Amino acid sequence: MKCFNTPCGPIKQQGMTLLEVMVALLIFALTGSAILKAAGDHLSNVGQVEAVTFANYVASNRLNQLQIDATWPPKNNLKGEMPMAQRTWYWQQNVVKTNDDDLRAVTVKVGLQQDYSDSVTSVTTFVAKPTSGNR
Repeated sequence: MKCFNTPCGPIKQQGMTLLEVMVALLIFALTGSAILKAAGDHLSNVGQVEAVTFANYVASNRLNQLQIDATWPPKNNLKGEMPMAQRTWYWQQNVVKTNDDDLRAVTVKVGLQQDYSDSVTSVTTFVAKPTSGNR
């Protein structure tokens, strides 16, 4: 049998079937939604990292003020506020006596709530009793 102007044998498929197109669209849709979720989570975490960073700055500033202050022993349960990054940060200082009478552990908790119900971070340092040669 001779074939004139028509292909002989099985016809080759050209293009994609509707089912293949729908599967490809499903894959792209799932991938796109996963990327959007990851981007949203990243943006949310950036805000948390920023808050913790500024809270650490506030705690460090308070602990530096404490190192400069010559009052011994440091006062326990002091509370205060400090403006930073266009926000008001509230800090609370807790002093704990250590085994060494000339050393105190000071923890500063920092948060954005005025009633100190929530803290973003806390930083602890040790403060030594000032000697006459240091002050």
